[in-house]
Amino acid sequence: MGLYDATAQDQKVAPEAFTAHNKGKFFVSWGGNRENYSKSDITFKGADYSFTLNNVAAHDKPKGWHVDYINPARMTIPQTNFRMGYFIDDHYSIAVGVDHMKYVMTQEQTVNYNGQYPNKGTYNETVVGDPNQVLLTRDFLTFEHTDGLNYVNTEFSRHDDVSAFFRIHNTDKIQVNLTEGVGMGLLYPKTNAKVLSKDRHDDFHVSGFGASIKAGLNVTFFKYFYVQAELKGGYINMQDIRTTQSSEDSASQDFFFFQRIIAFGGIFRL
Repeated sequence: MGLYDATAQDQKVAPEAFTAHNKGKFFVSWGGNRENYSKSDITFKGADYSFTLNNVAAHDKPKGWHVDYINPARMTIPQTNFRMGYFIDDHYSIAVGVDHMKYVMTQEQTVNYNGQYPNKGTYNETVVGDPNQVLLTRDFLTFEHTDGLNYVNTEFSRHDDVSAFFRIHNTDKIQVNLTEGVGMGLLYPKTNAKVLSKDRHDDFHVSGFGASIKAGLNVTFFKYFYVQAELKGGYINMQDIRTTQSSEDSASQDFFFFQRIIAFGGIFRL
């Protein structure tokens, strides 16, 4: 009997790794991004004007590596990503978050347009020899979603541990995961626009919807801390953009976006 007990103790199973299962875990992350946007047609409407600019180019507004990413008083200045979620089983999670992107229409570009607006030619916008084009001068139009292009979304994602591929055996020290997901949500921008010298509207406004897909690589350290790199692409459709103090003035556009994201986070059980 004594020999049996000793043998049983010798064969005790080692405690299961914290990283062996994900079900029931929570996670939260914060990071930064860079963006690219497709060209888009932008329509502006008001009481005395209605015109569409065709194939308008835009860019993001990067802050670079900066302390503002972790300064609570200035966290909305950089382009950021916040996410928190819950694993419904070992491989699948549901998360909510905000992609705080920044969209800046490129100034001084020449684009085709159609429609009408008052005081044509007084904004230094006309193109000699082509009445169907305009130069996007600051007197004619500035148009930015810089506080920002806020994509408030829900994501459903899959996660797979691929540590064995890298010959990592103790995943409680370091674990490598692949993740893929789909998302959808609302656009809640604070648009900074000056249309035909009118006073700008300066408040957040639900302007449309978006959908996205992503793929990423997650590296978790010491069970609870991780860094995650993602590529994320999507479609944004905003048909109710506030532009000026008048509720009669609005803009609409739709376009595709592409993000590169680096985020830092934690994973835990309550």
